[in-house]
Amino acid sequence: MNPRRMKDGIYEAIAQIGKATSSPKRLELLDILCQGEKTVEELTAHSQMSMKLTSAHLRSLRTARLVETRRSGKNVFYRAANDQVASFWVAIRSLAEQRYAEIGRTLDDYFARPTRHEEMTALDRKTLLRRVRDAEVVVIDVRPESEYQKGHLPHALSIPLGELKRRLAQIPKSKEVIAYCRGPYCVLSHEAVQLLRKKGYRATRLSDGVAEWKTAGFPVQSAQSPQRRPHA
Repeated sequence: MNPRRMKDGIYEAIAQIGKATSSPKRLELLDILCQGEKTVEELTAHSQMSMKLTSAHLRSLRTARLVETRRSGKNVFYRAANDQVASFWVAIRSLAEQRYAEIGRTLDDYFARPTRHEEMTALDRKTLLRRVRDAEVVVIDVRPESEYQKGHLPHALSIPLGELKRRLAQIPKSKEVIAYCRGPYCVLSHEAVQLLRKKGYRATRLSDGVAEWKTAGFPVQSAQSPQRRPHA
């Protein structure tokens, strides 16, 4: 094989990744799958697409070897192929945020972030890890329980957003509360913080999700890791 054919073959293979991620909806599906495996039905509900279109996008991601499947009875579960896929998603998203100021402005407009100092940032990860280990703060994961089971931040409590109001008694008011969900574009933690503040809690939104946290080299716990009860 001559050098030209060798290079053409390599770049063509790499280009498959670019082709698969050239669709906004496929990027959204990839983002969702970084939280853990899901069925086509679940992905359809999350992305608000038709089942047919969701399936077509998933085929493209699978062809590019970004997602894998497993079958359980009649259900087919999709998942990110490995941790590198999550790192890839975080990297291209971060690059886009650097190159397109509109993304930051959109986030600022939605989250009303003149008060950006009230949000934990990537610079606070080490501090947050130390504080949660020392029981100085309570971290709550407001994603669905199934996503928490696949992986969560150390010592985080699973309190899905829909259950938060009736489970407030589990969260001591003497502690600062840090809420997180699926990353910077997820609104679940934003809504959780608003509810907690109305109820008199000192609450802060963490823009990280599990993918961002893991990509930065910080530990993630699984469902087998015991939940620690917050100290009052």
